[in-house]
Amino acid sequence: MKFLTAIDKYIARLVFVPMLSVFVIAASLLVLDKMLKLFDFVATQGGPVGIVFKMLANLMPEYASLAIPLGLMLGILLAFRKLATSSELDVMRAVGLSYTRLLRVPYILAFVLAALNLLIVSYVQPLSRYYYEELQFELRSGALGASIKVGEFNSLQDRTALRVESSRDDGRQLQGIFARVVGKDGQILVISAREGQFFANRENPDTVILRLTDGQIVQESPTIRNPRVLTFASHDLPIDLPKIEQFRRRGDQDREYFLPELLHIGWSQDSTPQMRYQSLASLHFRLVEVAMMFLLPMLAMALAVPPKRSSSSLGVFVSIILVVAYHKVNEYGQDVSSLGRIDPTIALWGPFFIFAALIMWMYWRLAYVPGGQPLGALETAFAKATKVVSKLFASRHGHHHAHPVSDGSDDDSHRTSHAA
Repeated sequence: MKFLTAIDKYIARLVFVPMLSVFVIAASLLVLDKMLKLFDFVATQGGPVGIVFKMLANLMPEYASLAIPLGLMLGILLAFRKLATSSELDVMRAVGLSYTRLLRVPYILAFVLAALNLLIVSYVQPLSRYYYEELQFELRSGALGASIKVGEFNSLQDRTALRVESSRDDGRQLQGIFARVVGKDGQILVISAREGQFFANRENPDTVILRLTDGQIVQESPTIRNPRVLTFASHDLPIDLPKIEQFRRRGDQDREYFLPELLHIGWSQDSTPQMRYQSLASLHFRLVEVAMMFLLPMLAMALAVPPKRSSSSLGVFVSIILVVAYHKVNEYGQDVSSLGRIDPTIALWGPFFIFAALIMWMYWRLAYVPGGQPLGALETAFAKATKVVSKLFASRHGHHHAHPVSDGSDDDSHRTSHAA
């Protein structure tokens, strides 16, 4: 017999499209939320706009580790919900296919995506996080060309004050330039120019040449009695670049360590207790997030099948709430265990086994209990709440239309009949 039948391939097509869609939508929402903050941060630092997209690219592995489980679960759930509401699932069950057999393709996807997620959280995400922090450091320190801000006085090496009215061509063309340069011998140059342009200095890489056009120089010196005023058509002003501090090595934060490095630090006697707590908390957090993906096919199946004669989508909302709440519980467990208040094995694997027991019970109710519905009680409560809300709105709507305005015709008819 074939390992993958035509039904398996049909289920794979049904799962793949919503899974990919949810993954793209979830990642896009996370990126858009962060993009606004990064644009504000880069604008405040005066950096180039293109750096925002480099920083977002380094955040993508972190967002992918969150979007992959959500996409897997909702892809499976929406696929089997479609099969259930169209009665195709009943036909498959009637020909002898159990729920467990139908989960063959979802579990193949779960194993593949879990391996991918393990690779991301083990190596890709720590590296990308380090590069993200490096870009932030370079942006703050001026290594990305953000040290000269338009419309403000900029101090360079405590010897040069420079102000630029406006700039074009990514800061290479400057207009309205004012500079005050203090020499080592006490000489002071006050320079104003209509425009200027930066050029690299091949002889000295620690300086750049600011070529000024159409301006004046006022020269003051202790050896000169009266200031000298010079007019120029073109003048080259060397500017010392600020010395950029080297960025730290990778590993200042536990999120930047690879998985084997976390294991080594957590079990090393040379590490401080605080380092061991943080390393083991990060290690268990990453592992438990990957292990959770093996429970998602059963959770999706249990919440995908609505009760008979019902097309409620309550299971979709419950699944999202469960997965997001479990992720937040894991984050809290990591924070607490990194402080040494509780063992990370208990703080992170305890909720995992509770979550696993809940999912297995829900799947067992659906697959092995005749007529069992894991969400039966919630569906009933949801239906009752919907009816109450509907009646409430209907009563309010009826209250507004139950008392029409009288035009006096009833009183006239009463008086007419009495006279008769």
